[in-house]
Amino acid sequence: MNKVEIFPDAPITGNGVVATEFIDRGIDRFIDACRYVFQLPYGYNTDRDDLLILFKEGFGTCTTKHAVIATLAEELGLPVVKNIGIYAMTEDIVTGTAEILKEFNLPYIPMVHCFLAHANFRVDLTEGNRNGKNCAIDHFLYTAKVIPNITAKDEYRLYRTALKEHVLVRRELQGIDIKRILQAREKGLVQLKANIT
Repeated sequence: MNKVEIFPDAPITGNGVVATEFIDRGIDRFIDACRYVFQLPYGYNTDRDDLLILFKEGFGTCTTKHAVIATLAEELGLPVVKNIGIYAMTEDIVTGTAEILKEFNLPYIPMVHCFLAHANFRVDLTEGNRNGKNCAIDHFLYTAKVIPNITAKDEYRLYRTALKEHVLVRRELQGIDIKRILQAREKGLVQLKANIT
């Protein structure tokens, strides 16, 4: 992943809902807004579909952090977009995954992570945020551009469709039922939350 400095910068202007939140905090440049969101602690929000929950609670996940900045970019007309990716979660990435893989007889758990994209660059505003992962996610099995504040329901639909059409067709997963993947995913989410420090 790249650093926020690869993004185009611009003054924060206008009366967009996110732009207003940053202006009210004395943040007047796009890159400074990215840095502000990056430094916020990692944590699961009470309502991930609330675009402003990050400001209300003072922390966020990849979902809420990237929703805010992608929305701000949209308000400012900057070419920075939110992407959803499915990565192969293993013990190397998330401590405790090995037991889940053994239980479900899987080589990895296909998990969702999101990031921001600009041209050929990718930026993760949760990288190094004590987010339950041991390293950055640099390799994805599947990625797709999404609207900034994609709902949890729509993200889950996209995940299931991508599993069927792009992930379960991979040689190492052929013959594995989607139900087994979804059950392992649930345990993987619990493990991720347990690893947050």
